[in-house]
Amino acid sequence: MKFPEGEPEPEAGSAAGPGAVRPGGRTARVRAAVLEAAGDVLAEEGFAHLDLADVARRAEVGKTTVYRRWGTVTGLVADLLSDMAGQSVPRTETGSLLGDLTANARLVARTLADPRQGALFKAVIAAATCDPKAAEALHGFYAVRVAEWAPCVEQAAARGEVPVGTDAHEVIRAVSAPLYYRLLTTADPLEGEAADRAAAAAVVAARAGVYVRR
Repeated sequence: MKFPEGEPEPEAGSAAGPGAVRPGGRTARVRAAVLEAAGDVLAEEGFAHLDLADVARRAEVGKTTVYRRWGTVTGLVADLLSDMAGQSVPRTETGSLLGDLTANARLVARTLADPRQGALFKAVIAAATCDPKAAEALHGFYAVRVAEWAPCVEQAAARGEVPVGTDAHEVIRAVSAPLYYRLLTTADPLEGEAADRAAAAAVVAARAGVYVRR
């Protein structure tokens, strides 16, 4: 579907940032098409080959639309990660810290094991090592996801499962860290036992007070 030039810009005072748009309608469809195309390029060819003109061609959107709205490749990546964070599955509350963190670990593992998503994250992580704006976008994505799941740890502290003062954000990071390490350094499976082990290890460490703020 071809999207011609001249779609309306976001209203003054709307959310700032690359790609900020009002929800619904044609503007949202343009954004969705462009972000999907950008994700495809990242997954297939990596950050180094991400080009706004190529993304516009793939999305069947006018080049000036993409340049005007996103401006730069890193601006487009930032909006893509923001969109992914917003669409991620909400946290699971099972009534126990182990249950909650296992759900989190399995969600992370499923995402990274997906051929497209796993390749996309590898590309963005690689870009973040040498591009400050890509790094900023990646940090923002994980800040949103960690904040989404941190209440699980806070609730566990209120139930007495972990010590008061446990750093909830550090616990959530500890769950996904082994899975990302496995993604980037091995070809071993990510789902199943690996995910459950990552969650169990984080729970044991949290109960032992490893993540209590000093």
